[in-house]
Amino acid sequence: MTARSVLLTGASSGIGRALALAYSRPGATLALAGRDAARLETVAAACRARGAIVTTALLDVRDAHATSAFVTQAHARAPLEVVFANAGIGAGLDENPADIPLTRRIIETNLLGTLNTIEAALAVMRPQRSGHVVLTGSLAGLRGIPGSQGYSASKAALKALAEGLRPQLAAEGIGISLVMPGFVRTPMNENADFPTPLRIEPERAAAIIRKGVERGRFLIAFPRTLLWGSRLLALVPPLADVLALRTARRAGR
Repeated sequence: MTARSVLLTGASSGIGRALALAYSRPGATLALAGRDAARLETVAAACRARGAIVTTALLDVRDAHATSAFVTQAHARAPLEVVFANAGIGAGLDENPADIPLTRRIIETNLLGTLNTIEAALAVMRPQRSGHVVLTGSLAGLRGIPGSQGYSASKAALKALAEGLRPQLAAEGIGISLVMPGFVRTPMNENADFPTPLRIEPERAAAIIRKGVERGRFLIAFPRTLLWGSRLLALVPPLADVLALRTARRAGR
């Protein structure tokens, strides 16, 4: 069944925005967090127009205290059924290997920010022995991508984290899903100057994710063609390096 009480981080654009709208209906209670006030309020207004009760918060998930407070307050209003740890950043293929501060910021947001969200979610879900947490990974987590090494590293770590948590949380009555999308049209890649094969719209991605969560699936990876292609490249590192270099050259790097 579709969850009635949902919390989403990274809700102001892209997949987060599409998921917020997908879960909006009369009787639904949504807690939406993002870092852009104007875009977040636009999303909230659209969700309210569909009948949902919506609260919002400007939130940097790297702040563990603020993230915990956001989750705790949302749970007090309506016991949380699904928490989407969706907030994340990337830099396309523009990660300079020498720019360690950028790599650190990406990992802190995508990995540690997700961990802060999970920690807060489990604190309220464990006493009720129910709930579902959803981590937004990426097919980029299957193989390090030159020019996107920090992003790939953060998503690879999320994959390992979800796999490790799965049996432990199942024993406590809590579900977990790992979303691994390919290219989805978002502000992060809207004007990408590199190939984005099989890119889909965020609304389509949200529909796939929602269906997977409702079915209790652990791995929600799409599109299938890109999934198997990424797995193949992970098994043949030299081929992956050649393709990555060709992509970078076509992009003028």
